[in-house]
Order: sequence, then structure tokens, then C-alpha cells
Amino acid sequence: MLSGKSILITGGTGSFGKKFIGTVLDRFPTIRRLVVYSRDELKQYDMSQQYPPSKFPQVRFFLGDVRDKDRLRRAMEGIDVVIHAAALKQVPAAEYNPFEVIKTNIIGAQNVVETAIDDGIQRVVALSTDKAAAPINLYGATKLCSDKLFVSANNFRGRHDIMFSVVRYGNVMGSRGSVIPFFMKKRREGIIPITDERMTRFNITLENGVNLVLYALAHMWGGEIFIPKIPSYRITDLAEAIAPECERKIIGIRPGEKLHEEMITATDAINSIEFDSYFVILPSMKLWDVEKFTRAFGGRPCLPEFSYSSGNNTDWLDVEQIRELIRRHVDSSFSTEPATRSDTLGRLTFVRRPESIANRMTETVVGGV
Repeated sequence: MLSGKSILITGGTGSFGKKFIGTVLDRFPTIRRLVVYSRDELKQYDMSQQYPPSKFPQVRFFLGDVRDKDRLRRAMEGIDVVIHAAALKQVPAAEYNPFEVIKTNIIGAQNVVETAIDDGIQRVVALSTDKAAAPINLYGATKLCSDKLFVSANNFRGRHDIMFSVVRYGNVMGSRGSVIPFFMKKRREGIIPITDERMTRFNITLENGVNLVLYALAHMWGGEIFIPKIPSYRITDLAEAIAPECERKIIGIRPGEKLHEEMITATDAINSIEFDSYFVILPSMKLWDVEKFTRAFGGRPCLPEFSYSSGNNTDWLDVEQIRELIRRHVDSSFSTEPATRSDTLGRLTFVRRPESIANRMTETVVGGV
């Protein structure tokens, strides 16, 4: 699929970008060019040490911001595929600095769309978030707008041979700023802050997120929003898995936060198709034969009033499964033995089960392309 192609990834020095780049270089060693586009020079420097030109001549680093359309145009010259992962994502920061987030997440998205069309890109996949479904905070609202821009781009591409699609998923396990590393840090302080004991979250690994993007690239018709079927966990189970010895303190839900993550609302379900390991929200304006698309991949329409949230999920992680996933995807030395003052890294161990949810999850989403 990607052999001999040139790829650009915006926000390429983030958690997803790092995993995506490593996966692509491993699976597609004959890739022609892989351009890492981001505005953080220190992260680019660090990544360039991992991928030196002597060993990875196909990897290039472009300093730039998606707000800068001219720089984007220069970076996309000769590119075949674009992965759009750049975004401002912190909910509290977005509430305090709304227009800065709008400039990156909305105006930046439109810059990517227009530049991709003008520069002859073949395929574009944009990353979304569960917060774009029925958004209640500014970050979610900007990502919903971004999703609409990428889906509707298929309507005005003209004669250009290009397709745009979106991949939406929830909480990425162990990603920077997420709850698992936060709880692991707080464990060393002896108190785990819980916003609300009823809270639930979806869980996806970076590996499965990358697999879904690669699947979308290989199978997209243009205009779909791909949503993986992934397990949920209860926030109380996560606290028990990470810090069973710690006191829990209820601090209340933060501004712009939901009790349960949503990825498909009841309104979305009208235009949604279910497949074995994922869902697709169809474009609201008809771009191709929906029945043919459904048959091609063995899908079935979602039932009326269906919704997909971390609270009504049918697949749940228990405490032991969460611990095993942490060890596999976040910290291989994690254990449930009480931390000590000298244990500055808060590392803990436990026995792995041979047949585990971790192995199942790697295969569940799409398994790779």
C-alpha cells in the first residue's frame, strides 16, 4: 500500500506520530519519503537521533505549523499521502485560549485540505477524538468542525484524484497528558484524585490506533469517519489497578468533562454502518453507493437509536487486564507492590497471564494492513 510512496504526517513528533513512523518504517521499508512536520524543534532533534540520515535516509524533518499555509504547501511537494495528527488538545487550555485552538484545529485543518488538493495528494486521513461527538467543550467543538471540513472536502475536490477520511477514537493508553501516567505519578504521593466514581473511558493502544489509520488508508472510499470497537474501563477500576494502596479523593468533574466518552451518538447512528471490528459514520451528503460499500466490507446498518459510548459498551476491562495492558504498553516494569520513597520511578510488577486481553486487543481492531 505504501511501498514507494511519500508520506507527510502533521504533528509527527507527538505520541501517535512516533508510533506511526516506527510502524511504517518497519512494515514498509521501501517507502520513498516520510516527512515529519511539526513546530517543536527539540522534539524533532530528539527524533532525528532515533532516525539518523545514515540509517533512515527516507525520513525528513520539516519545521512548520499547520497555521502556515505557505509552509504546508512547500512541505507537501511530491507527497502522496497525508496523515493529519496536529492539534491543540488540552481541554482546560482550550477553554482559556479559545481562538488559539480555533486557529490550529479549524483553520489549520482547512489549510491542510486546500494544500492537499492543490499539491496533488492522493489520500488524506485526519485524526479525530471522542470529544467531537456531541461536544460540550471548545476542544471537542473544534474537532467536530475539523471532521466536517475533511469529510466535506470530498465534495469540492473537483477533478483532483484525492480522497479524505477521518479516524475517531477515545483515550489512548499512556499518551502524554492522559489519565494513566497521571495516576502513576499521583500514586507516589499517596492520593489518587477521582473526578467522579461513575466515570468511564474507552481504552485504545497506540498500536491499535496506528493500525486503524493504516486500515483506513487502504480501504477508504472518501468521507468516512472510522471508529474502532474497543473496550472500556471504570475510573475506579483504573485507580485500583494502579494504586490499590492509595487513598482516593473525589474532586468533582472538571469544566468541559463528560462522565462517559461518546463516539457515536443516536443521531449519528442513522448514517452509521457496523462492521466486525469497527464502525463507519457515513458522509451526510451521498458520495458513493452506500449499499455497495456495505456489501464490500460485510457491514450492516446500525439500529435506530443506537449509540456507542464508554458507558454503554459491552466490552469491559477488569483490574487485572488493565494492569497487564499497562505493563505491555506503558511501563514494562510496572508492579502492584507498594512504592517506596526510594522508588522514584514508581515501578511495580505482577504476573502476566499467558492468554490475555492485551494479545486479544492487538488483533481486535484491524490487525494491521
